[in-house]
Order: sequence, then structure tokens, then C-alpha cells
Amino acid sequence: MADRGGNVTSGRPAFVAVDWGTSSFRGWLMTVDGTSLAETRGHEGMLHCATSGFAPVLADHLARLGAARELPVLICGMAGARQGWIEAPYLHTPTRLDALHSGARRVETAGDIRILPGIAQADAAAPDVMRGEETQLLGVTEPDFTGLVCIPGTHSKWIRIDAGSVTSFATYMTGELFSVIALHSILKHAVVADAPFGATGSAFRDGLQRAYRAPTRLTSSLFGLRAGQLLGFEQHTDGAAHLSGLLIGAELADAVMQYGREHPVRLIGAGTLGQLYATALADIGFKATLIDAEQASRRGLVKAAIHLWGTQF
Repeated sequence: MADRGGNVTSGRPAFVAVDWGTSSFRGWLMTVDGTSLAETRGHEGMLHCATSGFAPVLADHLARLGAARELPVLICGMAGARQGWIEAPYLHTPTRLDALHSGARRVETAGDIRILPGIAQADAAAPDVMRGEETQLLGVTEPDFTGLVCIPGTHSKWIRIDAGSVTSFATYMTGELFSVIALHSILKHAVVADAPFGATGSAFRDGLQRAYRAPTRLTSSLFGLRAGQLLGFEQHTDGAAHLSGLLIGAELADAVMQYGREHPVRLIGAGTLGQLYATALADIGFKATLIDAEQASRRGLVKAAIHLWGTQF
């Protein structure tokens, strides 16, 4: 946004940034320099909007933000999926992160509303997709960045970036497997799925090292968790930590096999999960920098918005 002299007024609202996931909505009223003036959150993710509609949900959140009608809106995440508001087709690897804005799709509605694309690895031997994470990657990297990024979650991702371009990535169903195994397998008798645990306990680290050193034995190690409790070698209260360590250890073993350890890792995470991965990476010899996931999304949206509308702010 410009003042009467044509100069950017960085303290005033410039656009609205939205991270629209499968089950959540997060929006921010942003200045051009990346300052958040207001925020809004809700549970109206893609699944909710599939029946209720996307436009009414966005309008409601824009009102909560107090956003002026003429402000542009930039969205990342599942709103751009095939089942979303409109499809923002995947860009294919290799693709430069600072070119994400070129794949944004404009919604046919009042105002300037655009949705960023995801990234696809169109390789029959290793097919993969991401949607939302690409914006976080833009937020935590420089145009010439070369290295690895890890984004833990329900579906964890490891991404190789060369000189600012995503060249390859792999998705691991680590978080989802934890839930499925803890709730729907024989291990439900050995794991309290929602029991809190930290990254420094021996159960997590023992499970991590066991799976990292012998990832091909994962299914045997999983049953060993149950057997160990039955035979008195481990407490029931340690089951969740042990299971988490085993699954993360297997993920890290494969990631190292694919990408090596010659580069430091930028770890995009938050809360307990971020700390678990930070501890795990340190334990196997990685140098990792933990970056808050929500901040990564906002920074990526700001960078993309400046590419799209910078001369109009």
C-alpha cells in the first residue's frame, strides 16, 4: 500500500495471508514488511468447506480481521487441491521456490483472491506430492539455498533443495502410522496414544537408535515393544515414547540413505513434535535448526505476495 507520495507504508494492511489446510483455517492481516496486524483461526478446513462452501468461510474470517474489501488475498494449502475451492495445479520438480507465485490461480469471485500451487515429483519410481509445505519452504530458505529441510507431521517430508530449487523430496507416513498402530493394532494394549512424553527419555531414544540402526527390522521391533512389556523389561507408560522413537528412527534411516548427511537440516516444526525431531536429528549426528512452522508459512506467503503484488502495495 502506498501513501500519497507513492511510498510504501509498511505499517498499514497490504494483503491477507491464508493457510487453509484439510481441517483448519489460519489467516493473517499482513503489512508489506511481514508484520501481522491481526489473525483469525478456525476449524473450517477443506473437509468442512466441501459441503459448506469456501467463499462464505473466507468472507467470515475477513470480517473478523477487519480487512478492507480491496485488499488482495493469498492462500496456500488444501484450498488449491482438486477437492478444494479451485485447483491450483502442481508445479513439477525441479522448481524454484521463488517462482511459486507464477503458478498461483485466481478465484473467479469479487476481489483479487489467489491460491498458490503445490509441488509434484512426477517420477514413476518415486511419485510424491506436497501442498502447503512448499510455502513453508519458501519462508525458510534464501534464493541460493542448498541443503535439506525436514517437515515433521502426520505425513513427514524430507526435501532436497539445490540453489533455491526443489529437486527431490520424500513423504513418510510417520505420524499417521503412530496413530493407526497405537489405536488399531495389538500395540493398543502397550501404548497410551495421548500420553505425554518428552524427547529426553530413554524409551524414545532407545527406540530411535534401534530402528535407525536396523530399519529393516521395524516390524519385528514393533512387536518387541509389546513383548518387552509382557516380560517386564519396559513400563506401559513408556510405550508411546518407544513407538514414536521406532517410527522416527526408521524415517531418519531412509532419509539419510537417500540424501546423506553432508548438509545441515532446517527443521520446520513446533511443540513436542518439533522437539522430538530436533533431539532425534542431534542423536544421529545432524546439525539442525528448528524453525516455527506457522512463522514459516507466514514468511512464505509474504514473499510470494511481494512477487505477485509488490508494485501495487
